[in-house]
Amino acid sequence: MNIAVIIPLVVFLIAIFAIGFIASKKMNSSAGFLQDYFLGGRELGGFVLAMTMVATYGSASSFLGGPGTAYTVGFGWILLAMSQVVTGYFVLLILGKKFAILGRRYNAITMIDFLKARYNSPAVAILAAIAIIIFLFSAMTAQWVGGGRLIESLTGMQYTTALFIFAISVLVYVTIGGFRAVALTDAVQGAVMVVGTLILLIGVIIAGGGVPAIMQDLLNENPRLVTPFGADGSLSAAYVSSFWILVGVGVVGLPQMAVRAMSYKNARSMHRALIIGTIVTGFIMLNMHLIGIFARPILPGIEVGDKVIPLIALDVLPPWLAGIVLAAPMAAIMSTVDSLLLLVSSAIVKDVYLNFIKPEAPEKTVKRLSFGVTGILGIIVFLLALQPPDLLIFLNLFAFGGLEAAFIWPVVLGLYWKYGNKYGAIASMITGIVSYIALHFYNEAFGNLLGVHTVTFPVVLSLIAFIIGSLTVKRKAFIF
Repeated sequence: MNIAVIIPLVVFLIAIFAIGFIASKKMNSSAGFLQDYFLGGRELGGFVLAMTMVATYGSASSFLGGPGTAYTVGFGWILLAMSQVVTGYFVLLILGKKFAILGRRYNAITMIDFLKARYNSPAVAILAAIAIIIFLFSAMTAQWVGGGRLIESLTGMQYTTALFIFAISVLVYVTIGGFRAVALTDAVQGAVMVVGTLILLIGVIIAGGGVPAIMQDLLNENPRLVTPFGADGSLSAAYVSSFWILVGVGVVGLPQMAVRAMSYKNARSMHRALIIGTIVTGFIMLNMHLIGIFARPILPGIEVGDKVIPLIALDVLPPWLAGIVLAAPMAAIMSTVDSLLLLVSSAIVKDVYLNFIKPEAPEKTVKRLSFGVTGILGIIVFLLALQPPDLLIFLNLFAFGGLEAAFIWPVVLGLYWKYGNKYGAIASMITGIVSYIALHFYNEAFGNLLGVHTVTFPVVLSLIAFIIGSLTVKRKAFIF
């Protein structure tokens, strides 16, 4: 265990705990516990909104799994990964003002609140809650694995022990502070990500003897590492292009991103977040994936891709600086975990318990239940993460695709198409979820259908189902 590496990380964690504690003391009672705990009182400014979107999206797969895959596959994965640059831009551009206005009109705290009010259908709310719980468990498990892998690489502890330490760290400040703590810590964590990735990229380039030397080493090892098609030629144009749906436009359907489009203070905040979020996302994604492939000549033979970033940081940087830099992936993982935890917790407490079990529950009961459910969810995910996959990015992408197939059209067409109704939404969600899971297992067994990512066909099929369901069953214009 390298104490010089551990100390900066410990200081970082203490700072995060302090922010969570302070945020918990500043909950706005006038906004109501639920609105403040799950939505931060709708008071986020432009910078905080941009950084919380970046930090929430920039997860373990971006900081550990993505660079690990670039290490294995080559520059083709960087080309694919850069489709993520437009993530925050599309979310705020497409949802933007209309989503925030309708969210306030319906007093919606979660995306399920919005769907239930827009379609006036408990069935839509239940389907949405089921989809969130199923797919976000996969996403949360990926983040837990990433946190465990990082601490394992840094300390030499057993994976199980490292995972336990990470889980306790996250649960403490999320359970206490809620969304406000998440948003404030995301702003800090986003800044740490920007600085950390830049320092590590410079360190890797220097250690490799400069970019020309690194490129020559890659060419000598396997010329296909520097092509768009990947080390084994598996990255076809169709597959790479389909990622514009999965991690580009389709991100609009991710509940953890969409809910942030409800939480900003005013239009000026949203416009600032559009610009800041796009620039910061592009900067971080490019740097992290370049680090992954540039690390290959410096540290060849790394078997577990998720360990590339911590191992290369420990190799090319002084221990104290490596500790500071590795706070970046820790920040990314924690900021995504906290958001997903709150999202699933809100689906259970707000969207199931308060809507269908006990609508008149007193605030004291709701508080206890919110804290308790958040803690229990963390324990369940900890147990699921005990048997980790080799590359957690694919677990994370599975969750992304399932959520997008379920939600993208009920949300987008619910905002912009007056003939969208509950029958279309139900048909779209069922078609999206069922076809996505079925196609996932088909692709696992026989390879990707027509060479595109699994999410492509379910998104198209769910669109068709939405239109047919809305136009053929009780067609009626919705008044916005």
